[in-house]
Amino acid sequence: MQWVVYLVRCSDGSLYCGATNRLKRRVQAHNSGAGAKYTRSRRPVHLVWHQPCESKSAALAMEWHIKQLTRQQKCKLIEESNSLPHVRMKFPPNTQM
Repeated sequence: MQWVVYLVRCSDGSLYCGATNRLKRRVQAHNSGAGAKYTRSRRPVHLVWHQPCESKSAALAMEWHIKQLTRQQKCKLIEESNSLPHVRMKFPPNTQM
């Protein structure tokens, strides 16, 4: 199964980042209240960005990097991917994935 890093926009406008190997199922879990504690009180959530990864470890590394971004940087990532679907997130040269 392919691992994916994703961003969902919560009902309060906040963004939540996660990694999964079953994206549709995970978004459904967030919306049913069985997902992350953070999203339980912020339903419904809407998938706004996702990026396939080569492995679980690559997905978790990318998730960590995205969580270090500011809200403005995350919004820019979402905007860029909506205008160019093939855009991949770039990491610093010393980051091993």
